Amino acid sequence: MDLLLFVIMFILGLVGSFFSGLLGIGGAIINYPLLLYVPPLMGLEPFSAHQVSSISMFQVFFASFAGVIAFRRKVKTGRNGGAIVHKGLVLYMGSSILAGSLIGGFISGYLDGSIINLIYGILAIFAIVLMLIPGKGKLETAAPLEFNQWIAAGTALAVGIVSGIVGAGGAFILIPIMLTILKIPVRTTIASSLAIVFISAIGGVIGKIVGGDIPIEPIIYTVIGSLLGHPWVQKLVQ
Repeated sequence: MDLLLFVIMFILGLVGSFFSGLLGIGGAIINYPLLLYVPPLMGLEPFSAHQVSSISMFQVFFASFAGVIAFRRKVKTGRNGGAIVHKGLVLYMGSSILAGSLIGGFISGYLDGSIINLIYGILAIFAIVLMLIPGKGKLETAAPLEFNQWIAAGTALAVGIVSGIVGAGGAFILIPIMLTILKIPVRTTIASSLAIVFISAIGGVIGKIVGGDIPIEPIIYTVIGSLLGHPWVQKLVQ
């Protein structure tokens, strides 16, 4: 085992997941540039854009999996704050984002690294713009939830494709879309997006595996650090 590689990747996973949880944004937005630029600065061989997107995708998968487990535990103990997973919303958006992330994860292997970096940059800017838009979703509603199924499926498909390419789950774009465009209540958005992002991560991981260029050792080290630093996991062990 390369000790320097382990230390650097472990710290990057730890720091990236901690700040993404602290700021409430998608982990890939922070982890992608860290994985791209920090290793060569510390004397390690730089990762290609394809490798960075693969590492990030596996991080998202395990972090979202931990989040789902933690949420299920909160539901059982009654500490979920009234957040409810809407099955219809998860069905429409989850199936679409799964298809999109499968496509994105697969075609990323055929894209030039500069294109992947460009897509990441566009997503980062788009995420910042969406964060500046005031949320329009109500905290909760007593009436049956209604939403445009075509818009939900279409936006989820698009988010899945671009997220699969750069190795993201898409929560940083998905949540603002659910709140501002679909007008989903906040509590339902929080709970349902967790399940949708996990589904997206499953598709993205499968797409990356099929597309190839999976750096196994760095992924293992980064995922370990990411899980230990993720707030969901910290709450899980409390």
